[in-house]
Amino acid sequence: MNSKNMKKAVETVSKMTLEEKAGMCSGQDCWTTKSVERLGIKSIMLSDGPHGLRKQIDATDNLGIGKSAPATCFPTASLLACSFDTDLAFRVGEAIGEECIKEGVSVLLGPGINIKRSPLCGRNFEYYSEDPYLSGKMAAGFIKGVQSTGTFACLKHFAVNNQEKRRMLVNAVVDKRALHELYLKGFEIAVKDGEPRALMCSYNKVNGDYASENKYLLDDVLRKRWGYKGLVVSDWGAVHDRTEGVKAGLDLEMPGNLGVNDAKLIKAYEDGSLTAEALDKAAANVCGLVFDASDVNKENKEFDRDAHHALAVEAAASSMVLLKNEHDILPLSAGSTVIIGTFAKTPRYQGAGSSKVNPFCIDSPIECLKKEFPDLEYICEYDPAIAAGAVCQKDNVIIFAGLPEDYESEGFDRENMDLPKEQNRLIEEVVKVNPNVTVILMGGSPVKLPWADKIPAILLSYLAGEGVGTALTEIITGKTSPSGKLAETWPVKESDVPCAKYFPGDRDNVLYKEGIYTGYRYYDTFNIEPLFSFGHGLGYSAFSYDIKRKEISLDYKEKTTVSFDVTNIGSMDASEISFIFASHENKTVFMPKKTLIGFKKEKYLSGETKNITIEIDTCDLAYFNTLTDDFHAEPGIYHIYAGGSMDTLKEVLCITLNSEEIQQPDVKYDDFEGRLGYSLPFPALPRKRPFTSENCLMDASHTLTGKMIIAAASKMMGDVESKEEGQSKMMNAALMEMPLYALQASSAGMLTERMCEGIVDILNLHILRGLAKFIKP
Repeated sequence: MNSKNMKKAVETVSKMTLEEKAGMCSGQDCWTTKSVERLGIKSIMLSDGPHGLRKQIDATDNLGIGKSAPATCFPTASLLACSFDTDLAFRVGEAIGEECIKEGVSVLLGPGINIKRSPLCGRNFEYYSEDPYLSGKMAAGFIKGVQSTGTFACLKHFAVNNQEKRRMLVNAVVDKRALHELYLKGFEIAVKDGEPRALMCSYNKVNGDYASENKYLLDDVLRKRWGYKGLVVSDWGAVHDRTEGVKAGLDLEMPGNLGVNDAKLIKAYEDGSLTAEALDKAAANVCGLVFDASDVNKENKEFDRDAHHALAVEAAASSMVLLKNEHDILPLSAGSTVIIGTFAKTPRYQGAGSSKVNPFCIDSPIECLKKEFPDLEYICEYDPAIAAGAVCQKDNVIIFAGLPEDYESEGFDRENMDLPKEQNRLIEEVVKVNPNVTVILMGGSPVKLPWADKIPAILLSYLAGEGVGTALTEIITGKTSPSGKLAETWPVKESDVPCAKYFPGDRDNVLYKEGIYTGYRYYDTFNIEPLFSFGHGLGYSAFSYDIKRKEISLDYKEKTTVSFDVTNIGSMDASEISFIFASHENKTVFMPKKTLIGFKKEKYLSGETKNITIEIDTCDLAYFNTLTDDFHAEPGIYHIYAGGSMDTLKEVLCITLNSEEIQQPDVKYDDFEGRLGYSLPFPALPRKRPFTSENCLMDASHTLTGKMIIAAASKMMGDVESKEEGQSKMMNAALMEMPLYALQASSAGMLTERMCEGIVDILNLHILRGLAKFIKP
């Protein structure tokens, strides 16, 4: 989105001193920008999202530890994506935007749309999908909703940020086809369709360069190729070299740096290593955002809290996925019922980290279900002996299972896909005694289900927000038919995941050797049977598709539509998601067997037929040609399929595509270095002295001085053991894996740059010199 005030911003920057220009390019503190009163530049606030507002009240941090203002907690992206409903994403974004206006927040840090490369990524709950098309379209809907209120959305994390392990140091090594077809495509769709006012760069390196100073990403692709006109802001503490960042297109550093990097920008300008044009452009982009935000009237703005809660319930109920329902065990009929599991009373409804919302309220599943089953029995503990005795004579057994908060979080990745052992043992024992078992799964990512073939009903709620209890009850009792479908593949086991051999990489580099074959693109192409496929999801009704195949001829970059009839042949009103996939018959370059190029969700009365029409863009048939450095679709035959799941697709359209014959890259899929265009490896960081500011404390944890500094830093951070569940592990990971150069920016003023230099000296046994930098900072 272009700034409405860019001309004014440019004129204002021309009146600034050098110090004011440099200062405009960094924050005032953790959450606000700097003001320049003499020029009428106000300070504005940015705050975390993306499934609800997290505006901190007192102590400021970027890890979700400090207390935040109450807000509506909507379902996380992992669940919302299963709705395949861009209008719903708009409404959720709109509601969060309204709450931002009420709290005086100008920029919401969300949505996050990084691709789910591995189910082990600890932050997957914040992201939509393994598919870039779905991710981009859902993000665009959310962005439009947020920005319809006058709040600005900040798309993140750009780019190739697909793991938490050493996220501030790791170098993502990815070939250009995978980069553009998978890891950038969702951003491209969201930027062009959603027009976010801001975009956040990621922590990691991409092919050797930090994202915060990656000219290829920030300038060549984002601004020149996609035409992006908005602000680029760093992730909190992601700045590595501030001068190189400004040159590459990073406008705003967050949080504030106490003037350290401002002084570096001034010095770079004075010695000629930073041009006036680059500095002025960054300052103008910040000013443009501030002026646009200042135009929004935030006075006396209220919102309907009850309506937002009702929307949170609707979003959750519309997105939950019924994975199994043998013998139509759901919805449950009246009868004696026992509910087992701590999550029934204290549900997992959101993830840990910077996105953690302080909800106005939480609908407890057990309290909501008691209203429908007043005589139900509740067993909190996962004790097989107690549970087995309680369930033997019951009509209905509901087990709440899933991942505890300390299993998945921002800051660290999971080591495996296992559920807690006590949960698996309980489920195995209970189903031996009573086969009428429904398992409710809570968590942010796929898990292994060793008992899946023995359980008749499995309902997936992911992390469903504050309305989780009401939404689950509506589905369990049949008031609402489940209509969500999986936005990611659920593998049988970790080794089935295409990146299993390469994730999370070594200490320095993670190699994306699987290339374009991530998620269903891999399982479908190589005939690997997953536990549950992308797009899988059951309901309480049934639908028939009347699909008539057509043939047409189109030129590349033309658009067309496909149409077909869908009928609700069941006895219950319900919603259905229809998919459009494409495949290329006579391809000469390696490509997935099928890719998603369209979807639509509609509500149907029982017996109702609707004609579904979905637009097809032939640009979505293209691959990225590394010789021309651009997308191109080969001429030939393309088959377009429609259906309610990947297993029930029927051909609806056959396209003969007229396109220019161009040279194809002569590279085989199994030639990773050939796909990269250069030889590996990248240089490794030192594991022994001398350490540099590029190292993290983990690298020096085997040394005595390293252990001493870690102990001192832990004390400064406070008693991590007293934090909420999951926070301790996240904080420890953040401390151990943060590069030394980032400690100052992330210390909330406790450390100066000179002190951080002293830490490096101490690690290298220059102890007196290092201590002197603390005594005389």
